[in-house]
Amino acid sequence: MYGTAAVLTLYALGDTLWYGVTEPGIALAFGVLITLGELSRWGVRTGPCALPAEREPAPLGAAGALAYALLGQIAGQPTTHGVLQVVAVVVAAALAGAVPHVAAGHGPALDHVVRRVLTVAFAAVCFQPLYNCGLWGERVGHGPYHALFLALLLVLTALCDAVLTAAMARARTGYPYGPLLRDELRALLGIGSAVCATGAVMALGVAAAGLWALPVFCVPLLLTQLSFRRYAAVRTTYRQTITSLARATEIAGYTAQGHARRVALLSRAVGRELGLSEPDLTVLEYAALMHDIGQLSLLDPVQGGATASLPPAEQRRIALLGGAVVRQTGVPAEVAVVVERQADPYREQPLSARIVRAVNAYDDLSGESGGGLGGPLSALEQLRLGTGRDYQPEVVESLARVLSRGGLTPSPPG
Repeated sequence: MYGTAAVLTLYALGDTLWYGVTEPGIALAFGVLITLGELSRWGVRTGPCALPAEREPAPLGAAGALAYALLGQIAGQPTTHGVLQVVAVVVAAALAGAVPHVAAGHGPALDHVVRRVLTVAFAAVCFQPLYNCGLWGERVGHGPYHALFLALLLVLTALCDAVLTAAMARARTGYPYGPLLRDELRALLGIGSAVCATGAVMALGVAAAGLWALPVFCVPLLLTQLSFRRYAAVRTTYRQTITSLARATEIAGYTAQGHARRVALLSRAVGRELGLSEPDLTVLEYAALMHDIGQLSLLDPVQGGATASLPPAEQRRIALLGGAVVRQTGVPAEVAVVVERQADPYREQPLSARIVRAVNAYDDLSGESGGGLGGPLSALEQLRLGTGRDYQPEVVESLARVLSRGGLTPSPPG
C-alpha cells in the first residue's frame, strides 16, 4: 500500500507538472481549503485504539479532497480536471498544510497520508473518467440520480478507507483483521459520516453556486470538529482520573509501582488479540487499572502486592470489595463486574475478567511486581499449569503471543 501510494503520488505530480494544471483557479480554491483543513488538524490518535471520533484528525481537509474528486461542474459549467490532477492537488495541499505540524514535531502519520491518497484516488477513478467522457451525464444526468449516485460512491469510498485502514493496522500490529475492520466500520458512523456528507454537499453546492459555496459548507464540519475535540478532552480527563484513582494502591504501598499500568497495557493488548471491540477494550482497560483497589481494605499489605499467591477465598473477598469501591466512582457498571469477577473460576467469568486475572497473575509471578522470582517464562508455565481451573487456555496463549511481540508498549494519550 505504501508503494502504491508513493508511485501514484509521483506519477500524478509529474504528469501535472509536465502538462500543467487544468482550471488553475478551481484547483487553487480546493487546494487552499485542503491546506486550511490540514492546518486545523488536531492531535488525536489515529491507530486502531482510537475512538470513532478520533479516526480522522483533519476532517475539513478530507471533505475538501473528496469534494474535489467528485466535482463535475462549477456554477453549471463542466470541469475537465482528471484523476491525476486530483491526486496531485490533494497531495500538494496536504504537504503544505503539514509543514507547521512537522516543524513542531507532530506531523501526520504515514498511514494517514497513504489512506488519504488511496481513498481520494479511488473516488476520483470511479467518477472523473465517467464524467469527462460524457457517460455519467448520459446515464445518470444532473438531477436527483446524480446526488444518489454520489452518495453511493461515497459509501464505497468509506468502505475502501475502512478496509485499507484495517489492513495497515493488521500488518503493523499483528492483531486479527476481523475485529479491526469491525471497529473501522463502526467508526464510519462518527466523524466519517460527517466527512463524507460534507464532501458530497460541497461538490453539489459548487456545481450549482460556484466556489462561493465552499466556505458556507465548511462551517457545519468545523463545528462538528470542535464538538469532537471537546469530547476527546473530556474523555482524556476521565481516563486520567481513573488512572490517578488506580495509583492509590501504589501510593499506599499495597502494590508495586507501575503494576496497574502494566496490567492495563497488557490486558488491552491481549483483548485486542482475542478480538474484543473498542468499547469492550475500554471497559477492560478501566477494570485492569482498578483491579487491585480492593487491597486498600487489607490491614497488612500482601508482599509485593501479589494477590495471585493468596488463597482463593481471600482473592474473592478483595475482588468483591474492589468492585464495591469501583461502583462508587461513576464508571460504567461493566467495569465493576469485571473487578468483582476477576477471582472466580474462569468458566464462570466474562472474557474481560479472564484476561485481567491472567495478566495480573503473570505480572505477579514474573517478578515485575517484585513478588515473583521465576521470570516471564516461568510465569507463563505456571499459568499454563493453572488452565484447568484458574486461567482460560486461549487467554494464556494469547498473552504468550503478545509477549513474544513485545507486548508492553507505551500507551497513547487519551
